Amino acid sequence: MNAYKNIAVRAAERAGNFVAKAFANRDRIIAQSKGPNDYVSNIDKQAEEIIIDTIKYSYPDHAILAEESGQHGEGDTVWVIDPIDGTTNFLQGIPHFAISIAVKQKGKTLAAVVYDPIKDECFTASNGGGAQLNNTRIRVSEKKRLDNSLLATGFPFRGHQDLEEYLRYFETIFPLCVDMRRAGAASLDLAYVAAGRLDGFWEFGLSEWDTAAGILIIKEAGGFVGDIKGNPHQEKSKSILAATPGVFKHVMKSVKDL
Repeated sequence: MNAYKNIAVRAAERAGNFVAKAFANRDRIIAQSKGPNDYVSNIDKQAEEIIIDTIKYSYPDHAILAEESGQHGEGDTVWVIDPIDGTTNFLQGIPHFAISIAVKQKGKTLAAVVYDPIKDECFTASNGGGAQLNNTRIRVSEKKRLDNSLLATGFPFRGHQDLEEYLRYFETIFPLCVDMRRAGAASLDLAYVAAGRLDGFWEFGLSEWDTAAGILIIKEAGGFVGDIKGNPHQEKSKSILAATPGVFKHVMKSVKDL
């Protein structure tokens, strides 16, 4: 698992260096639409190639599931990749985005990396090995109640699907917490919960590459992860809730009748 984590860190840092240079030289960025309010750039695609090349050099037989290029190969071990989580921030010149890489074997996540190349913050975890930020152990906060907790969320921006349902949950949860943030990079929201910067995060309509790495990092930092109702989170879950154990239970209770 440590070998997998080391390769994931190497791949994320190589891609991150490339992405950070492109961010500083914005004339290199060419964007195109993938769908309603959903964009990709040439930098996303090239960063993904850097990550895949780095993984394949050490593990040529492993499968890849990447946001931009899809599935590569088949097998028990799959690397789940988001080359730039927070592409809209990246395109707008907002320095808040990350590279997310998780390694799964027979459906179980063994290692994870979320790397913010602008702040040079590397959040990592291995199954049973705890969670770290730049090699220093991290834990979720000690918050146990919603009324003193800071949460994060993400809006259903792709075609505004699930908007009415989302707003019902927002109207229920928001008055119960201190405040709510919407920063635009789910992998970093999850990593921030793991590091105790946020006390919880919830969102609808995310993909596996958005959450796979962050979920392991939170679990290894002592947090709980499920869907918004508190059921076990699965790859095709419609929603995600990740928080400290106490906050998780309070959110789950507050929305049980929705």
